[in-house]
Parts: sequence; C-alpha cells; structure tokens
Amino acid sequence: MAEYLPVLIVGAIIGAFALVFFLASLALKKQKNADGYTRHMSDGEIVKRLLHYAKPYWKDFVLVFFIMAVSIVYDLVSPLIVGHVEKTVSGDFELNYLLKIVAVYAGILIVSMLCTYFQAMILQKTGQKILSQIRMDVFTHIEKLSHEQLNNIPVGKLVTRVTNDPNSISYMFTNILVTLLKNSMVVVGVLGAMLLLNYALTLMVLCFVPFVVLFTVIFRKFSRKAHRDVTDATTDINTYLSENLSGIKITQIFNREAQKMEDFRRRSRELEKAKRNRMFVFGIFRPMVYMLNISCVMCLFYFGSKGYIQDTPFLGQVITADIVVAFYMYISKFFNPIQNLAEQFDMLQKSFASSEKIFGILDMVPEVVDEPDAMELEQIRGEIEFRDVWFAYNPGEWVLKGVSFKVEPRQTVAFVGSTGSGKTTILSLICRNYDIQKGQILIDGIDIRRIKISSLRRHFGQMLQDVFLFSGTIRSNIVLRKEDISDEDIWRACRYVNADSFITKLEDGLDEVVRERGNNFSAGQRQLLSFARTVLHKPSVMILDEATANIDTETEMLIQDSLEKMKNIGTMLIVAHRLSTIQHADNIILLSHGQIIEQGNHQALLAQKGRYYRLYTLQYSKQQLLQN
Repeated sequence: MAEYLPVLIVGAIIGAFALVFFLASLALKKQKNADGYTRHMSDGEIVKRLLHYAKPYWKDFVLVFFIMAVSIVYDLVSPLIVGHVEKTVSGDFELNYLLKIVAVYAGILIVSMLCTYFQAMILQKTGQKILSQIRMDVFTHIEKLSHEQLNNIPVGKLVTRVTNDPNSISYMFTNILVTLLKNSMVVVGVLGAMLLLNYALTLMVLCFVPFVVLFTVIFRKFSRKAHRDVTDATTDINTYLSENLSGIKITQIFNREAQKMEDFRRRSRELEKAKRNRMFVFGIFRPMVYMLNISCVMCLFYFGSKGYIQDTPFLGQVITADIVVAFYMYISKFFNPIQNLAEQFDMLQKSFASSEKIFGILDMVPEVVDEPDAMELEQIRGEIEFRDVWFAYNPGEWVLKGVSFKVEPRQTVAFVGSTGSGKTTILSLICRNYDIQKGQILIDGIDIRRIKISSLRRHFGQMLQDVFLFSGTIRSNIVLRKEDISDEDIWRACRYVNADSFITKLEDGLDEVVRERGNNFSAGQRQLLSFARTVLHKPSVMILDEATANIDTETEMLIQDSLEKMKNIGTMLIVAHRLSTIQHADNIILLSHGQIIEQGNHQALLAQKGRYYRLYTLQYSKQQLLQN
C-alpha cells in the first residue's frame, strides 16, 4: 500500500480542489436565486439560433472540416514518430533511416501549417459575412420598433447591441466552434491511439477525466455570469456616454463636470471590477487543468519508471522507454486541447452572453405592425377624420378622451392648447407612431390600420420644432433617399421654401458639411432645410409641430412665407402656441386635457369670446407690451 502513497496524495489534493469548486458552485446558485436572476435562453437554444446564420455557408464549414481533419493527423502521428525515433536511437542506429523519419515528420508538419493557414482564412471571411448579417438584422429590427419601445430603451444600449455584441459572436464562428470541434476530435483520437499503444496507462489517464469534466462544468457557470456582468457594465457605460456627451453643453453651463466625472468613474470601476472577476475565473480554471496535466504526467513517470526499473508489468502490460516517451507526448496532446478549451470556453461564454443580449432585442415584438391584409396607397387626397379616439401612453392615463374631428382635403387645420393637452399626440397618431386604444382614425375614409405603415408615412411630411440633421452634407440631408435626384430639383425645393437665401452664401453650397445634429447651423436654418426636405418629398399631408418656435424675427418672416407657399401643396396640420401664426387657418381646434373644447376659424372663435378669445387677447396684450 505504501508504494501507492504518492498517487493517493495526488488524488487527495485533486479531490480537495474538486470539493471546494463544488461548494462554490452551490453558493453561486444560491446567490442567483436570492437575486431573482433567471436565464432567458439555454445554451442549446442560442447555438441553434446562431447556426441559422451559419447555414448559408455550410459548404465553407465542410471544407474547413476536411482541412482540419488533415491537420489532426499531425497531432496523432507525431508522438508515434518521436517514440519510434527514441527506439531507433537506443537500438541499432542508422542515420539514413533516422533522416527519413525526420523528413516524414517535417512533411507532416508543413502540411499541418498550410492547413491551419487556409482554415483561418476561410473562417475569417465567413465569420465577417455572418457578423455583417447579424448587425443588419439587429439594426433592421430596431427600425421596426415603435416610438414607445424606442423611448424605453437607452440609445447606448442599442449601440452596444449593434456594435460590441456582434464582435463577440464573430469570434465564435471564426475560431471557437471549429477549435472546439478540432480539440474534441484530437482528444478522442489521442485516447484511441493511447488505447492501441497501452491500455493500462490509458486507464490511468482516464482517471483524471472526471475531474476535467467537473472543473469545466463548474467553470462554465462562473464564466457565464462573469461575461454577463461585463456585458451589462459595458452597456451601462455606453449608455451613460451616449447621453452625457450629447448633453455635455448643459453639464458645462451648470458647472457639473466634477459630478459627471464621478458618475463616470463609478461606472468605470464597475466595468473594471466585472472584467477583473472574469480574469479571476479564467485564471483559476486554466491552472487547475494544468495541475491535472502535471499530475497525470507524474503518475505516468511514477508507474512507467517503476515498471521499467523493476522490470514488472503494470496491469499486465510491459512498459518500455518508447512507450513512456510516446505517452508523455500523448498526455500533452490530450491536455493541451483541454487547456485550450478553457480559453475557447471562456470566449464561448462571452459569445453566449452577447448572443442572449442580441436575441433579447430581436425577440422584441414591434407594437405597431401592418395588418395581414394591409393595403398600399399610391396617392391620397388628404382627408383625415378622428372618430371618438381614446389614447393613453400608460394604461389608464388618458391623453386623448373621445376626440372627434374631420379635416377636408387641402385644408389647413391648427391645434392649440396648453402643454399636455394632446396636440402633438394627435399628430403622432395620424402617422401611426402609436396605436390608439379605442376609436378610429381614417385617411380618405380608410382606417389607417388597414394601410401599410410605409405606404401611410410616404404621404406625410413632418416638420418638427427640434429639427434633426445627420452628419454629412446639406444635399444628403435634404434628399435622404437613394433615388437619383438632380441638383435642379433640390434647388427648386430650396427656393420654394427660401432656404436658398443662406445656402447660396455658403462656400460649398449644397455640399457644405453638416456636423453632428447640424450644430454648425442656426435653428432657423435647420428649420428651412427641413422644409426643403419635406417639399422635395412631395407629401400629400404636411405636419408642423411648433415649427416657428424659438426662431428670430427675420427668419420667422422667411418661414411664414414658406408656410404660405406650402399650403398649396396639400393638407396642412399645424401645432402652434403663437396664435398670431395660425390666424389664416381654415379650422382651429382648441384642446384641453385631451378633449376638444372649441373649434372654428379665427374670426368665429373670437366671436364666441370663449377660451380661445381669452388666450388670443392675453398673447396680443403681451405682444403690445413688449413692443412698447
């Protein structure tokens, strides 16, 4: 019994580590239950959905599989060749025979290196194609989400889903899956070769396999959580940056740089902590596998040298020097893939964590979608009718309460009322940015839910108070479409809305660079560009939401002139606080707390001497006071 004491000591040490890891996994499970954490997707479901993206490139993966099979030959044959060399050197030595063996070994090595090169090139090209498709799917799906859904998701989170997360998944296709398959094949092949060479020593090696499996299963749990924490922390910091870099001017105005820096530092520390925990988990697992490797080699040398020196068989089989050498290399070939699996498994868990986040976005069902029998509208007259419309952003909190009105084709209708009365909501509902809870909205007598969303919005031109301009040029911001539009058409639209008054003064004209959000143009200039964009689009219905707010007097005169011209294009819906700007509207609808309390033209409403009369009188008095 004493002669097996060293082996028992090694087994006791390994068993102690196994017990510690098992208890740690139980503690992790208890913590998850306490935190209320539940996984949304299983690994099998994630793999199944990811393989859907790989399916179109199955031929490339089959080719890689055959190339990989050829390269595996080197891993299986090289230990036998080295063992044979040892036998040749220790026996009847022949230099020519040795050189032949070395040449064979070198040839196999070269072929293996070439296979590795072509394998990497094919996988990288295929992986980038898959990566692009995933990004396109995520971005396309985000475009389908409703306004309410987009309002509930931070922009930084969406940016992370489209950029960072697909990169993690790309590594899975370009390296992880193939390497996992190759290493698995190598492990199986090495076990087969060892069984043929000496089954007794193979049984000794297999005694360590259960511990490898146990450590891997436990590591998987810790690694998945660590990667998820890193992903969450990365999303948090991207969200914070997206919001605060956009609002950095407000931060500077109120001298809050120090506070914002502290908030950023706190999030950075959370990310650092998450990454440190991930490194710690990986730093524990790989040394454990290496410990099993060294323990297995020690047992090999112990039993091998014991049997060789004492000339006694081990479990009925004689151990020779060439067998010891070959097994030493085979053990390295056996555990090296397992150690590599540790690194690959680490990246696999990172890919799974990112995949779970991406599929979480892709699984969001758009709230505003086309009906199965939705129709295309080639053109519309511009007749709009609300029939007892009720709408709430939050259940039970009605923003509109039984609103009914009708807009005739080519009419100009204005909506007025205090903040929160429902003016802007009405305009959003007409474009079907949200779906109503009760009632009907009709366009040319057709319920808008029976019209395809893309077809409906194609006939609307929206000009908002906060004009959004994209980075690019004036031309690209006016066109916004892929169709070929001539400069003559663009200039015609610009002249129609008086935008040419400042564009012609710019050095590059239509090619003048537009910086982020158009911050190198004034509010009035941005509004005129939005008018030109709308006119070029040739809408049947135009929507203006506070388009003249916060505009200087000179620019407002240009905008008012533009509005008078645009009235001839089609139906016009206006939201305005300045009652002086809507005096010539065909119908003025006064809203209060989501209900229509007055409507008619300017003169009729003044004659009623109701709420509109009081609002107009108040604004007129303030204007006279300012002029004096």
